[in-house]
Amino acid sequence: MNRNDVTELIIAAKVNKGIKWADVADKIGLSKEWVTAGCLGQMTFTAEQAAILGDTFGLPEEAVKLLQVVPYKGSLPTSVPTDPLIYRFYELISVYGTTFKELIHEEFGDGIMSAIDFKMDLQREPNPMGDRVSITMSGKFLPYKTY
Repeated sequence: MNRNDVTELIIAAKVNKGIKWADVADKIGLSKEWVTAGCLGQMTFTAEQAAILGDTFGLPEEAVKLLQVVPYKGSLPTSVPTDPLIYRFYELISVYGTTFKELIHEEFGDGIMSAIDFKMDLQREPNPMGDRVSITMSGKFLPYKTY
């Protein structure tokens, strides 16, 4: 068994049991965004968190242990995503990436927005013209150092 197998077990159990990511996050005590990323193989869980996931999804002990191993992050199967929803984020960065970069540098200086010291909030925004997806991302600014 490997970490990808654990992700598949979690997804299958989620579907079979009709579990919502927000409900899993409530059990863990963290955001639905972070817990979902972890369940999909992008974050490391503590032993206590992994045990809760094991109970929630009915995972074998080996899977619970693998949830505690630091994963290989950024593991999309292709360099250009083929899933339409994920591709739209790729497209968003292709179109607006230089704008993000320019505005961040203008406001903060030469540096990056951390994806480590980071939080995200995803909400449904009701709209009479069709509901909207609202995503707020907040990452610590890390300036490049001179030496």
